[in-house]
Amino acid sequence: GGDPFVFGRGGEELDYLHRHGIETTIIPGISSATSVPATQGISLTKRGISESFWVITGTTKNRCISDDIRLAAQSTATLVILMGMTHLPQIVAHFQELGKGKLPVAIVQNGYLPEERSAIGTIDTIVGQVQERGLKNPAIIVIGEVVRQRSIANALELQHLIQNQHRA
Repeated sequence: GGDPFVFGRGGEELDYLHRHGIETTIIPGISSATSVPATQGISLTKRGISESFWVITGTTKNRCISDDIRLAAQSTATLVILMGMTHLPQIVAHFQELGKGKLPVAIVQNGYLPEERSAIGTIDTIVGQVQERGLKNPAIIVIGEVVRQRSIANALELQHLIQNQHRA
């Protein structure tokens, strides 16, 4: 779901269509990297808390953890990781090596769907919470101080609106 040009195959499919002379119209989607955290009341940037955010694939084409995660862990930016549950222990280790064990983490599996589940914790606790709840891909991992600042009221209101849309 989301935008096929963000970790999707939109670019590859567009290239194929153009090579075969097929006319196309692009209708951009809204990336789950930003929309799913919003449904949880998590603002990816917040004045005085986080000035920027990274969106990184957790698993590369070669099924390895992205090297960019180690770089992002060194910054104060919010980190949004898609397709990263397989490498969650490695991701956590990068942050722990930097002494960031208390940094808040939110994980949302199946965002927007009736079977949506989530966990909120810290770098030091999130792997245990994920195992306890049985969370797996597809999931979005959000790491950063903005998770601590999330607006519960906004998240509940958004969830209510989304559930009503599913019923309509």
